[in-house]
Amino acid sequence: MSKAEHGVPFSEALRVWIRVALNSFGGPAGQIAVMHRILVEEKRWIGEERFLHALSYCMLLPGPEAQQLATYVGWLLHRTRGGLAAGALFVLPGFVTILALSLVYTAYGHVPLVEGIFFGIKPAVLALVLEAVLRIGRRALGHAVQVGIAALAFVAIFFFAVGFPWIVLAAGLVGLIGARAFPAGFRPPQPAAPAGGAAPVLDALLDRETPDHTRPSAARGVRVIALCLALWWAPIAALAWVRGRADVFTTIGVFFSKLAVVTFGGAYAVLAYMAQQAVETYGWLRPGEMLDGLGMAETTPGPLIMVVQFVGFLAAYRDPGSLPPLLAGTLGGLLATWTTFVPCFLWIGLGAPFVERSRDNKP
Repeated sequence: MSKAEHGVPFSEALRVWIRVALNSFGGPAGQIAVMHRILVEEKRWIGEERFLHALSYCMLLPGPEAQQLATYVGWLLHRTRGGLAAGALFVLPGFVTILALSLVYTAYGHVPLVEGIFFGIKPAVLALVLEAVLRIGRRALGHAVQVGIAALAFVAIFFFAVGFPWIVLAAGLVGLIGARAFPAGFRPPQPAAPAGGAAPVLDALLDRETPDHTRPSAARGVRVIALCLALWWAPIAALAWVRGRADVFTTIGVFFSKLAVVTFGGAYAVLAYMAQQAVETYGWLRPGEMLDGLGMAETTPGPLIMVVQFVGFLAAYRDPGSLPPLLAGTLGGLLATWTTFVPCFLWIGLGAPFVERSRDNKP
């Protein structure tokens, strides 16, 4: 898709993705709200229904749904380079910030000034998240039946600690049955009339034609799988070949690769398992340090799962081999981040064309 087709230059999109990334505080609710405000309401690049349709797919995937949503919209706008730019820029500010904080942490331990800044930010972030949840909820829930399902999901996860994947699967099953038994209660919300009668740029284009990159293709799917698996596993294989399977870098790569495919429901869903493995099995962290890392991830831009960078940093910092500890830590954090987020591009690159086609399958 070129500028001539939808009017959004790639350079402008880059500036917007940087803006989104720098404002992506507060976990997925706040991050999705930021994207909704900028992409749907302000820029009018994508319509309400298409935005929520893409979000529904991203919430079913392992990994951070907000980063995957940014990748999805970037892909719609500017094909592969747009998806790569949006997804990578979403992670970059958090990566740089957590790297700096990890360096300070290993040098000085608990720094009162930094902790004070974090505690000052948290109440503001909480307020933004609550406002975002209410605003998106009002837009996304178009019928009392949908409000009821949302309320039941809240009760299940808050009072009964039901796993996030089970809630999503149950809600999907209810929607599948309900859309046939009571179609009026399961229709998508009707977006407000656009200002000046102008449709969002992506909706105007995609409702008129089907660009090549949004059409499912077996050949394209094979290429995406081959490229992403190579980018994902080639560094790990090279490390195992050069440094051995028992080396800390190889272990980091394999461990966080496994974690990347089971991270449903965000970082909190796997935090206990990650902490147990990092502290008890591998000895990478001391008790309590996982909470320090989560505090960094919560109060810096980017997905909460960026806590993996802190874990990878300390793991390599404390077992650097022949490398300087700070360099080893930096490389360990980079490897943990790489193996966590490369699979996200695989899920979007492989599944997004089918998700776009599914928009035509309405009850």
